[in-house]
Amino acid sequence: MGSGMGRNLLRAGLGLRVWNRTRDKAEPLAADGAVVVDTPAEAVAGADVVLTMLTDGPAVAQAMAAAAPGLRAGQVWAQMSTVGVSALDELAGFAQEHGLVFVDAPVQGTRQPAEAGTLVVLASGPSDPRLEPVFGAVGAKTLWAGPEAGAATRLKLTTVGYAITMTAAVGEALALAEGLGVDPGLFAQALTGGPMDNPYLQAKMKAVLERDFAPSFTVYGAEKDTGLIAEAADRAGVAVDLARATGARMQRAAAGGHADEDMAAAYYAGFDTAPVGTAY
Repeated sequence: MGSGMGRNLLRAGLGLRVWNRTRDKAEPLAADGAVVVDTPAEAVAGADVVLTMLTDGPAVAQAMAAAAPGLRAGQVWAQMSTVGVSALDELAGFAQEHGLVFVDAPVQGTRQPAEAGTLVVLASGPSDPRLEPVFGAVGAKTLWAGPEAGAATRLKLTTVGYAITMTAAVGEALALAEGLGVDPGLFAQALTGGPMDNPYLQAKMKAVLERDFAPSFTVYGAEKDTGLIAEAADRAGVAVDLARATGARMQRAAAGGHADEDMAAAYYAGFDTAPVGTAY
């Protein structure tokens, strides 16, 4: 995600300094014009806009703590990772402590839209004009959820939950078809062109039927996000049975060796019904 977004920033003519916890993963961006640095503090020093795109809240917090010596009051920080509601409170507090203009801006989309510059940026907080060229470079559109930091994260949890549970439903249906001796191809034919058909269904069916699980969004990432959804739902007093069940399927798939594959690989959870928490 970060590499694709970085290349689109460079194509838009924006200067870019990049830090990654594993430097080798950032090095290819140097060929596109980025300056790859050794520390977060070097990455943020003198920048107008700071972007974070990391795995989770703790990773973002650690990176920004390390960046603190290079920060200055008035910089815009667009926090674009999916970190959940609780972690966002801590990050917003860090921004206030350092005088940063904090914008909550997770993205809707996966690796391919990130590479194509067609992400949907879900933003909340101050609408600072310095962000217009940045969001325009990485996304097809920006949807402002409100002036309160956190509104965009709450929106992101609803949209990513829909995508993850839909993916799990496709894999479960195909696993059931196989288990019942039904040709999965016939399942696909039965849905194609009907009222339940859609491009997302087609993409995930294709991945399962062809056993092509090159990651767009990984099983690990989906498991992490279902946990964030469940945490936020608990705070809101909402039952999210599908998200919790999907999280269990993702956990089984990860335990079976599919953590780094596309989340469509949760299909394999249909053939291992051991309870979550069992040693594998």
